[in-house]
Amino acid sequence: MIKRSKLFGSKTRVTFCLPADEPEGVVSVVGDFNGWEPGKHEMQARKNGTRTVSVPLEPGNYAFRYLATDGVWFDDEQADGVGPRGSELRL
Repeated sequence: MIKRSKLFGSKTRVTFCLPADEPEGVVSVVGDFNGWEPGKHEMQARKNGTRTVSVPLEPGNYAFRYLATDGVWFDDEQADGVGPRGSELRL
């Protein structure tokens, strides 16, 4: 799930959310907004059975993917689309 909330000014807080146990292990959100750097936006477990990470973003179009343990990459079906570079966000 992807949640969006407007911040002061032009930024939007984008919260990426996955089940706490699927896939197993550490998961990072990697994309245009962080230079495709694994580990920079690592998801954290929450008490409600999910894991999340929030990223403040300026208006624009972004590509991203999730990177799980053992180098497993996957896309988010709830993104605005999926293209050749992965999941797409349009803000």
